[in-house]
Amino acid sequence: MKKMLSKSLCAFAAACLLSAPSVWAENIKLGALLAVTGPASFLGGPEARTLEMLVEQVNAKGGINGKKIDLLVKDTAGNPEKAISLAKQLLEEDNVLTVLGPSSSGETMAVKKIFEDAKTPLISCAAAEVIVNPLASWIFKTPQNDSLAAIKIFMEMNKLGIEKIAVLVDNSGFGKAGKEQLQKIAPDYKIEIVEAEVYDAKATDLSAVVAKIKANAAVQGIINWSIVPAQSIVVKNIRQSGWQVPIFQSHGFGNIKYVEAAGVAAEGVIFPAGRLLMAGLLPDGHPQKALLVQYVKDYEGKYKETASTFGGHAYDAFIIFEKAVAAGGADKAKVREAIEGLKNLPGTGGIFNFSTTDHNGLALDAFEMMTVKDGKFVPYTGK
Repeated sequence: MKKMLSKSLCAFAAACLLSAPSVWAENIKLGALLAVTGPASFLGGPEARTLEMLVEQVNAKGGINGKKIDLLVKDTAGNPEKAISLAKQLLEEDNVLTVLGPSSSGETMAVKKIFEDAKTPLISCAAAEVIVNPLASWIFKTPQNDSLAAIKIFMEMNKLGIEKIAVLVDNSGFGKAGKEQLQKIAPDYKIEIVEAEVYDAKATDLSAVVAKIKANAAVQGIINWSIVPAQSIVVKNIRQSGWQVPIFQSHGFGNIKYVEAAGVAAEGVIFPAGRLLMAGLLPDGHPQKALLVQYVKDYEGKYKETASTFGGHAYDAFIIFEKAVAAGGADKAKVREAIEGLKNLPGTGGIFNFSTTDHNGLALDAFEMMTVKDGKFVPYTGK
């Protein structure tokens, strides 16, 4: 009897071992390349926490098409070289279906060809337009295009009568791409860039750069284009110099921590952003309001910190992935095709309408102009 029982237990154990790999294989492997630590953690931290929350929610409901999601987050620390190594790990060792991220434009550009060659969808959380223009078959992104952000800023400058400006950018991939867009688009809005400076993204004092542009009496306004904490230092140094020139920031300013770092100097800063930062102010029935309010409630309730634009980029990347897998199954080519077919999909960044020629899917109306008042983000209404 004991021998029979022992044989039965052994058989059962063997069956469990044999079935374990198949159960694992049934799960959907989702990779993420995010700057969870390092100087870009203001981006990657909220993105990683957002993905963890969403995967938990979806798995609690049974997953996608009955399959649970295994989320594999790799911390790039904002380093392009590390992003390359981790991208290869996700593709070659982990055999992921899709990857979300990286957090920054420089990292995304560093891994772009790797995903093209691997024929694996990459949904970036970075903003530079060069990520998707020129078009790459397997590369998508969720933040609004930087050219659209530039247009929104220039349109506002036209309203304010600002014609001559200084442009400051950090030396990241986002800064470089932004400078190119600003220089390209400014003439269309009859705006002249009379000063243009590139600063170190790791700088802790930019008073010398500020002094240089302040010396040009023609400057009527400033655009600071950055995604790093140094953008707060620029603002502080400008105000500390006693200069009350209008300051415009890029859409990379949408994290309240940047405002907190700049302190009172951030008051009055103007920038374009998605509607996440004004979710509660949207009219009932707005196609984005319900999801924005729910995301803010879920995120802030779980993590006890203010939801940011950057976490929203990861939210959008995930819902795009979720919709595409629901339609295309666990096949990379079908997932890619399904993303291109997504229409009228509300996200935190706007209403997405992808196509075979548009791998961002957002239009100019995805942006609202925002400002800082009493240390908080509020809609900008002009003078």
